[in-house]
Amino acid sequence: MRRSSFVVSLLCLFAFGTTLIAQNAGTGPTVSAHARALQDSAIVIDTHADTPQRFLDRGFDIGTSDPNDSGQISLDKVRAGNLGAEFFSIWVDPETTDAGHYDRRALDLIDSVYQQAARHPDRMMMAFSAADIERAHREKKLAALMGIEGGHAIQDDLHLLRDFYRLGVRYMTLSWSNTNNWADSSGDIDDPKIQHHNGLTDFGKQVVLEMNRLGMMVDISHVADKTFWDAIGVTKAPVIASHSAARSLTNAPRNMTDDMLNAVGKNNGVVMVNFFSGFINEDFRKAADAQSKEREAAVKDYLAKQRAAGKDVQYVDAEKIQEEWMARIPRPPLSSLIDHIDHIAKVAGVDHVGLGSDFDGVSGALPDGIHSAADLPKITQALLDRGYSDDNVKKILGGNLLRVMREVERVSREMQTSPQASK
Repeated sequence: MRRSSFVVSLLCLFAFGTTLIAQNAGTGPTVSAHARALQDSAIVIDTHADTPQRFLDRGFDIGTSDPNDSGQISLDKVRAGNLGAEFFSIWVDPETTDAGHYDRRALDLIDSVYQQAARHPDRMMMAFSAADIERAHREKKLAALMGIEGGHAIQDDLHLLRDFYRLGVRYMTLSWSNTNNWADSSGDIDDPKIQHHNGLTDFGKQVVLEMNRLGMMVDISHVADKTFWDAIGVTKAPVIASHSAARSLTNAPRNMTDDMLNAVGKNNGVVMVNFFSGFINEDFRKAADAQSKEREAAVKDYLAKQRAAGKDVQYVDAEKIQEEWMARIPRPPLSSLIDHIDHIAKVAGVDHVGLGSDFDGVSGALPDGIHSAADLPKITQALLDRGYSDDNVKKILGGNLLRVMREVERVSREMQTSPQASK
């Protein structure tokens, strides 16, 4: 069910003596003064939001104060949840974008993020490093970063990869749900019609090493299992999973096995937990799978009719249909999300888990009590309720990702000063 409009009230926090926007009324733990103070002192980082599609295709302004806005990211919601840094997803839909124009679509999405930052310089800034995120936190601004979701966007060209880095892209998901020319995806690994590579090709391994050299984080969400192990074997820097969860709890191929979680821990990387109910709750996943053929057929039919009417179609245009289908499935409790954070913390270590919401990309199918970025303090409260210390909560909220960024930046400097640095 889509979220209701925000109920705005004023809360006095004795820890800070400041006035804040109250969270959306709804289920989930009541946020204590201690949890709120902890949230406000932390650098909170989310590694995946699909909001750029709204910027580019819907003319959405992140500065909106419209109480009827159904999106999950806006500057008001960011402030209410004290979200300090957001990695905006640069996702090129391979079905609605011509294969020869993936780069153009990516560039347009990147430009849309810059335009939002330019429009709201008092509340938002572009960020390109861990130090930039810390500066944004001091200045009480949202740090806007970017990650390419799907290696097909570089069109098999390392020159394009370098250009995207120069434009500010700081991670790339090696594949999206589609296998590309150099990396197998979990999304179609069982499809016999797709030509697979048994993981990464030699060029794919070059891509990983060039990302290391540039200082771009290697993201292994979406990839096939063999692609994951190839990437772990090749990389010289820690990897991230920008929006994944634990497969032992929810049997989605997008999720990571315990062996994978252990490997990320040994790699000093971090798994950022996806909030999508289909990845964090097995009952929801089964229900979503059961309706998938009808849901996908409804989406394809809608897009085909739009094209027949001469309209330029993007995937975001079918979001309402996706939401209507997902609304038929009861949302799982917030505890499902916390279970995944807790499991990864226990298997990989508390230094190797964080938040990768997939906001504005999950068709409204978030766990109960989470409606937008404004509800992030509920996660902090839930973690405290499970016995996590303040320091460990801060690690999960963003400290772990900052550590990985710093290490990726260090490896980059080391590789670029090496006599064998790539040309």
